[in-house]
Amino acid sequence: MLRHLPNMLTGLRLAAAPATAGLLTTGHFEAAFGIFAFAGVSDAADGFLAKRMGVTSRLGRFLDPAADKALLLAAFITLTIIGDVPLWLTLAVLFREVLLMCGILVALMAQAQITVRPLFIGKTATALQIVYVSVHLAALAFSFDLAPFEPVAGYTVAALALLSGLSYCGVWLRALRSRPRESATGS
Repeated sequence: MLRHLPNMLTGLRLAAAPATAGLLTTGHFEAAFGIFAFAGVSDAADGFLAKRMGVTSRLGRFLDPAADKALLLAAFITLTIIGDVPLWLTLAVLFREVLLMCGILVALMAQAQITVRPLFIGKTATALQIVYVSVHLAALAFSFDLAPFEPVAGYTVAALALLSGLSYCGVWLRALRSRPRESATGS
């Protein structure tokens, strides 16, 4: 049972993405905040079990980051739809994710020797996005004003997202440049 617990927690986080979006669009802000907070706790528990106790799987290595991305993107998009987060910020966050996926696909198609692992700036950008979404959900749930922090907080999230995306592009470009070239004679 313990062996499957991290994947079950990841599955719950995947389900939290549409649940959070649905709750936000129907005005159930407290519940949306609660689901998002639960997802954060389950992510920490999942990481503890996977890393500290050696309970990992190939499926989990793929699903864990996918669940995190799905939850964050669902929250950003829905918060934009309900008018709480500016469209330009959500587009910046989406652009980073598209850039990451395209970079991985190009590297794979070019058969570049690359190990996909998070960079410090990428982890920082993701952490800041989580904090940003959490604060916005809390503001909706508990009716407090974010005006003193906006738009500076949004600009900071967007800048870090874009810098992070560009940093990953640098990693992929180096990997593409360092791959062995085929000879012109075919030998």
